Amino acid sequence: MRIGITFDLKTDLPAGTNVPDDHQEEYDSPTTVGAIADVLRGLGHEVELLGDGPAMLARLMAAPPDFVFNFAEGVGTSRNREARVPALCEFLNIPHTGSDVLTMAVTLDKDVARRLVASEGLPVPRGRLMPLDRTLAQIDLRDVPYPRIVKPAWEGSSKGIRGKCVAENETELAEAVAFLRTNYPQPILIEEFIDGDELTVGILGNENPQILGILRVLPLNPNERFVYSLEVKRDYANRVRYECPAKLDVGIAQYVRECALAAFRLLGCRDVARLDYRLRDGVPYFLEVNPLPGLNPETSDLCILSRAVGWSYARLIETILTHAIDRRARP
Repeated sequence: MRIGITFDLKTDLPAGTNVPDDHQEEYDSPTTVGAIADVLRGLGHEVELLGDGPAMLARLMAAPPDFVFNFAEGVGTSRNREARVPALCEFLNIPHTGSDVLTMAVTLDKDVARRLVASEGLPVPRGRLMPLDRTLAQIDLRDVPYPRIVKPAWEGSSKGIRGKCVAENETELAEAVAFLRTNYPQPILIEEFIDGDELTVGILGNENPQILGILRVLPLNPNERFVYSLEVKRDYANRVRYECPAKLDVGIAQYVRECALAAFRLLGCRDVARLDYRLRDGVPYFLEVNPLPGLNPETSDLCILSRAVGWSYARLIETILTHAIDRRARP
């Protein structure tokens, strides 16, 4: 089978480019693209590197592959950018790995995703969306207790989640909002900060999705307000310890699994996803779901989790592809 790989690569920006230092945080390195390609070739497939954008579209139109292995995040700040490749594949009738157009769009918008999850009675932090045309004074935050965490509404890979994103009072909140308004042209999500364990849950499959594992992220130097921020992720070897399987009470671990599977199904995820939670007093509060989880073989959370449960990188990639092929083959 001829498989095309879609992706966005980190590039050197021209001098003087005025963008945040995490502008390309979601994008991948040639190492990741090469690792996925090597696995697919090892399975006997012919591999074509499609990239993203107009060049990818031209390649799809000129010689459509039999299948697309998609992990392109999409360039820009649109809340629909992760849905572009699935939309093109659907339009051209090319099967692909991962979730469809609607799921990709819904899950990148953190507020939409949390509202849908909450509609099923699953725990989410209390929060409010601050649209671009509103100020803090125009948002009713009376039911959102301090400390509050401030996030861009349409970003992934912890973009905008920095060391000062947790506010203890109105002054700190105003400063955090001002930082995001300056750097991210999109709505801002203001939530109660859940002071508890950081968990991420890997799920694979479709009709009967399975939990790959639960990973707990533990700070090496515990502090009062640990945030799995961008600074921490960039220096993870010195800042955190990953615990998998997470050492949780049996009943709590089962509750986390049930909540994650319910959210996976509710949001229409396919083949693979990683769901992030904060655990407080035995309750897993949904933060977000990533249906395009990072696949860097060394540093991505899903890959760290898979290694911890004894899976090779090749097994992870093959399983994602197998689920997608099996899904396509069903009537």
